[in-house]
Amino acid sequence: MSRRHLFYARPLLATAAAVTVLAGTASAAPADTPPDRPATTAAALDDTYYQDAVGKTGAELKDALHTIISDQTTLSYSQVWDALKVTDEDPDNPSNVILLYTGRSQSKSDNGGDADQWNREHVWAKSHGDFGTSTGPGTDIHHLRPEDVSVNSARGNKDFDNGGGELGEAPGNYTDGDSFEPRDAVKGDVARMILYMAVRYEGNDSFADLEPNEQVDNGSAPNMGKLSVLKQWSQEDPPDAFEKRRNDVIFEQFQHNRNPFVDHPEWVGEIW
Repeated sequence: MSRRHLFYARPLLATAAAVTVLAGTASAAPADTPPDRPATTAAALDDTYYQDAVGKTGAELKDALHTIISDQTTLSYSQVWDALKVTDEDPDNPSNVILLYTGRSQSKSDNGGDADQWNREHVWAKSHGDFGTSTGPGTDIHHLRPEDVSVNSARGNKDFDNGGGELGEAPGNYTDGDSFEPRDAVKGDVARMILYMAVRYEGNDSFADLEPNEQVDNGSAPNMGKLSVLKQWSQEDPPDAFEKRRNDVIFEQFQHNRNPFVDHPEWVGEIW
């Protein structure tokens, strides 16, 4: 019995979509979950899901977390559309999603590639490691978020750092030629998504070893910067109710794995 099933008792709702397999993990279509469900308690997770990581530090902690969170269900890129409509649902309007950088509440059905619609933003830019939209890092919803099409384009594949000019379409976000600074309310979210990817994808499958570094303009290298800034953002913007609920929904209804830095933000400093 896998670690996740020690804690997760509710069955995933069945759908008609086909199930595929990648690297020994099943892929199934997503299911809805109520937006007002209670948050998972850290104590329960430490006694079950994180039991092999608790008490460790440094490389040992990173290795333990990698093993834990690699036990996951994978989604296809088309299934990501439906998943984001659940994970990023506006708690005040169940017909809408909240866009990551703009913070705008927008109709779930207004998604696509046209101007002012929302699309699927890869927070760890998919060109950094050249994984594209393949099932795996390219479809991992722990770092995929709804975002305005043109704002997504403005971010592009830039690394994260402070500074730049403010985006007129997304006040509070700043960008220059090689970096992007998100609005204050999601700085920690962005940092924890990047660091999740660095632990989940270690190069022991068909994908690159993703690692944060102290650079910007990393191009196609499997790196994202800037680590010192990401650590600062994670500390200054701790997980809020929206981010915690999102982590729970991904765990219970979709991938059945968690972002450990949402549950234990202090682990960022223990590893990096």
